[in-house]
Amino acid sequence: MPDLQFRSAPAGENAYQVGDRVEVYCDHENEEGDRVRGWLEGVVVQVDPKIVAVQFKEPVYLTDGWMVPDHVLWCPPNSTQIRAALKTKRRPRKK
Repeated sequence: MPDLQFRSAPAGENAYQVGDRVEVYCDHENEEGDRVRGWLEGVVVQVDPKIVAVQFKEPVYLTDGWMVPDHVLWCPPNSTQIRAALKTKRRPRKK
């Protein structure tokens, strides 16, 4: 019987980590409750080598129109539909 050689999984770094703020280009509701398509900020809640789960506060929709009940969308980490959230400047506290 021939010897079997096993290799370990690649030890590459993931582009995203749990807790990262990201933006996903998706269908969602704006402040007025209208359904729009655009960039929406969320938080990474799960990462593996092939997929990233992002959870949102706002309702999000699948391409075919169904609302996602748990507000979590799944994206490949190398997709053009996901990016790191743009840093926003904090306003100084009022005294």
